Amino acid sequence: MEDDRYPKVEGGGSLILAWQIRNKRVLVVGGGEVAAGRILNVLNADGKVTVISPRSGLNPEVAYRIEKGQVEYHDRKFEPSDLDGVDMVLTAVDDPEASTQIWKLCKEKKIAANIADVPPECDFYFGSVHRDGPLQIMVSTNGKGPRMANIVRRWIADNLPENMGDAVIGIGKLRKQLRGIAPDISEGPKRMAWIIKVSDAYSLRDLCEMDDEDRAALLRFYAPDKVPRYQCLKDMQGEFDAFDGSFGFFVG
Repeated sequence: MEDDRYPKVEGGGSLILAWQIRNKRVLVVGGGEVAAGRILNVLNADGKVTVISPRSGLNPEVAYRIEKGQVEYHDRKFEPSDLDGVDMVLTAVDDPEASTQIWKLCKEKKIAANIADVPPECDFYFGSVHRDGPLQIMVSTNGKGPRMANIVRRWIADNLPENMGDAVIGIGKLRKQLRGIAPDISEGPKRMAWIIKVSDAYSLRDLCEMDDEDRAALLRFYAPDKVPRYQCLKDMQGEFDAFDGSFGFFVG
């Protein structure tokens, strides 16, 4: 019998992660349009890309990345020794038999692999991603409907404030400044709880409109463990020299 106190397990999904691949070696087999997208995804994550493909199979974007030295390139077909020292493998070739063979070799070597257009031979999927500076939002259909994922991703992007990326950077600044004024490790739980209060007190639009002056003023309320309503924070600008902790209109 299910216990309503706990979330129900819904199998069949993927574990959505932000995989940190900075400086890791990623092998891309293929040089067409799909490979171009994979290469850009990896370069955006600061991975080190090696492309294996006959030059005749390169599309203009992949050829450009090779010309600019953004990737390492070998003008030939895949060889098993290409897997030596590799952290991830992405294949995008129109040869199912060759792709399956690469996948099997990856399994033997315990290398995470994505075989384009063959979901059963993928350790992970590429979702449809919206990027705005540090903000990344991925929509995945677990390989069942990539175009649907793209539609959902566009709808989400269209309904976000235009400066969401800047807002995320601003929150990062606030957290860094907070650690600066309360650096002691014993302050950790209070810092975390206060940031949660800030996130709960303000709307997404408030957070997007907040500027450096607002964040500096907001930090004044950390010590008394309070969070002013956003308009109250704006109205108080210029009054903080006389701040004695007695202002009203607090949240939290």
